[in-house]
Amino acid sequence: MSAPLPTLRQLKFLVTLADHGTFSRAAEAAFVTQPTLSAGIKELEGILGSILVERGARGATLTPAGEAAVARARIILTEAEDLVHAAKAAGEPLSGTFRLGVIPTIAPFLLPKVLPAIRDAFPQLELFLREDLTHRLVDALKDRRLDAALIALPYEANNIETAPLIADEFLFASVPDHPMAVRKKLTPDALRDEPLLLLEDGHCLRDHAISVCGPGPAEAEKARSDFAATSLHTLVQMVKSGLGATLLPRLAVDAGLADQLDLAIRPFDPPVAGREIGIAWRKGSARAEEARALGGAVKAALKG
Repeated sequence: MSAPLPTLRQLKFLVTLADHGTFSRAAEAAFVTQPTLSAGIKELEGILGSILVERGARGATLTPAGEAAVARARIILTEAEDLVHAAKAAGEPLSGTFRLGVIPTIAPFLLPKVLPAIRDAFPQLELFLREDLTHRLVDALKDRRLDAALIALPYEANNIETAPLIADEFLFASVPDHPMAVRKKLTPDALRDEPLLLLEDGHCLRDHAISVCGPGPAEAEKARSDFAATSLHTLVQMVKSGLGATLLPRLAVDAGLADQLDLAIRPFDPPVAGREIGIAWRKGSARAEEARALGGAVKAALKG
């Protein structure tokens, strides 16, 4: 006779407790009573033959066995969700819930244009959005907390697949009387001697901007170390105040980032390839084809 197996409900109770820290909050999040949740976890401990949770006055603490069980439970629950999504997608692709991440230097400029097109193309889709830095979005993809993410390429990560969608060139931005703003021809080589205002560390746009300043170990010095912005909106205000020049992605400029700020914004000749906007998903995901389809809808909306 085979040993009894945990139920998905029991595993869900354990994961919810791990996420919320106390039985009362976990029960509320799981929409059950506290005794029901506590009994479910007791049953799970009996099946597994290990104490998973230490109960205390200040809440619930996972034991080492509990930590290991939670990690495996998250995978099992996500695989079960993938099974449901895969079955539904076979008959009706891109329906139901889809969790999409977007990086901050893309989200406010891309989403207003593409979301209406996505709703028109996939009326049965319920899109949940998360805005965060690239490395955290990639971690969420690996942990199966996101189905796909719109990020800037190139970006290398294990077990993550990507598809390019659209190129996004860099434009030079400064006050109108800046020496580079009044040149007849603005070449990429001019950046080699120009300290730039950039976003703070952690933003992939900063890394892409530094990479176009020129090869060698000195390229990181092209960024002003005494100023760093947390968003593109802050960055253009710093430029307007005369603190320096910067590079802006065309996507943001075309969306009105610098409108009415009286800035000189010029393309380079030849153009500077800033970054490529792409979609990423976990390798082997049951929703990989849906991620590609969603990426295709984004690409069509941006080119339309």
